[in-house]
Amino acid sequence: MAGETGLTFNQLRKLAAFFGRGTLFFMEPGPVNEAKVHSPQFRTLSNQKPELSHRLKLLVERVERQRAVFLALREELDPTEVVRFSPPDLAGLSIPDAASRVREWLGLANRNNFDSYRKAIEARGLLVFRSNGYTGKWQIAKESPILGFSLYDPECPVIVIKKQDADTRQSFTLMHELGHLLIHCASSIDDEEDLYSANDEEQEANAFAGHLLVPDRFLLSIHDNERPIEAAEFDSWLEPQRRAWGVSGEMILRRLMDAGRLPSEAYAAYRRWNTQRVMPEKEGGSREHRNREPRHIFGDGYVRTVLDAMNARRITLAKASSYLDNLKISDLHKLERFYAGV
Repeated sequence: MAGETGLTFNQLRKLAAFFGRGTLFFMEPGPVNEAKVHSPQFRTLSNQKPELSHRLKLLVERVERQRAVFLALREELDPTEVVRFSPPDLAGLSIPDAASRVREWLGLANRNNFDSYRKAIEARGLLVFRSNGYTGKWQIAKESPILGFSLYDPECPVIVIKKQDADTRQSFTLMHELGHLLIHCASSIDDEEDLYSANDEEQEANAFAGHLLVPDRFLLSIHDNERPIEAAEFDSWLEPQRRAWGVSGEMILRRLMDAGRLPSEAYAAYRRWNTQRVMPEKEGGSREHRNREPRHIFGDGYVRTVLDAMNARRITLAKASSYLDNLKISDLHKLERFYAGV
């Protein structure tokens, strides 16, 4: 307004980071153009799935805001402590070779689970969020077909995984989204149908996830002459591998089929059995460890960055709480003690 002092550029930058917008968004004259409000990543997801619910669109916006907060806080840390996203060069590689290079880039051991896969990806400068199992703003509803989405950004990509009953399904979705980011350099949103889609990019992401989680050399530990006749017994047959690799029986069977070691009829029989079986209902969990929920949702790197900024007095206790799913102050102190090992 005329005659009044406006915001400094640094103040404007922080305001933009808080709202998950670019700085120029607040500098353009005239009314807001709705078509330009959302990021290219947001519009990509909306174009892929026009039927996205309003609730899920709000979740995507929240994720973008959290990333903006993370990047703003990270810029004030010691540069030597910041891990920058620097993806491997996959140009010209076949999908199996690309998966092998990424597996090496991630430094994966032979035994893994969802947590170790997530930790390895976060250690390479990406953010990995997992939706909360409890009703709230960080939940992907159980009845929603969406399994996950990824937001490409050359500085800090984000992967969001829907919390499911089985961690093995989360592991596959995690690597599927990683495939979109590293191979296609694009944002994506995926549901159950995309895992069996004939779309070229979806097939590539599926194959990438399969080869990364279960490389060809892993299949050598499986003996075809021990394969049961009944599809219902396949999971028991593959239990040692399922536990070691943190993947589902279906994932391994698909790799065996693609390698020409399992008849397609046997794979189809397993899928029919798996679809029809009734899983026991899990009882609702306790929120006794509410203080650790931000770590489960946003990941270790994000939480540590917020706590480091708070301890360095760059942000207030109240602001740290708002960045960590509005933790109560008492729970925030518990989270601090958890990280301090007290």
